[in-house]
Amino acid sequence: MCMTKPHRRADARGFTLIELIIFIVVVGAGLAGILAVSTNVVKSSADPMVRKQAMALADSILEEIVQKEYQDPDGVSGETTRDTMDDVEDYNGKTKALFTDWPATLGSYSVAIVVAPATLGAIAVKKVTVTVTGGDNEITMTGYRSNY
Repeated sequence: MCMTKPHRRADARGFTLIELIIFIVVVGAGLAGILAVSTNVVKSSADPMVRKQAMALADSILEEIVQKEYQDPDGVSGETTRDTMDDVEDYNGKTKALFTDWPATLGSYSVAIVVAPATLGAIAVKKVTVTVTGGDNEITMTGYRSNY
C-alpha cells in the first residue's frame, strides 16, 4: 500500500477562486474610476482654448471699435462695411457677418455688438459691449469711447 501525504493548506500554492474574483472586482473598480476621471479631463481640455480664442476675438473687436471716431466725421451714418465705418456708432447692432476676413476655423463663434450712450460721472461716453460666444463660453467685454 502506498502512503501519500495529505495536502495541507500550508503546502498549497496559488490563488483560490474567491481570491481571484475579489482581485478582478477591485481592479475593475479602480480602472472604472480612472477612466471616469480621464474622460472628464479629456472632455473639458478643449474648453480653455475655446475660451481663450473667444476672449481674443472680443478684445480685438472692442479695440477696433473704440479706436474709431466718437462722432461721425463725414455725416454719413449706417456704413455697412468695415472699410467705410468711421465712427463708433456704425458698429451698433452688427454681428459676425461684418467680419468676412475671419479664417474658417473661427466659424463656430458668434458676435453681437451694442453701442449705447452712457455717462461716466459728468462725461458723456459711448458704451461699447462686445459679446463673443463659442461652444459653451460666452465672453462679454465692455469699453467706453469719449469725445476727447
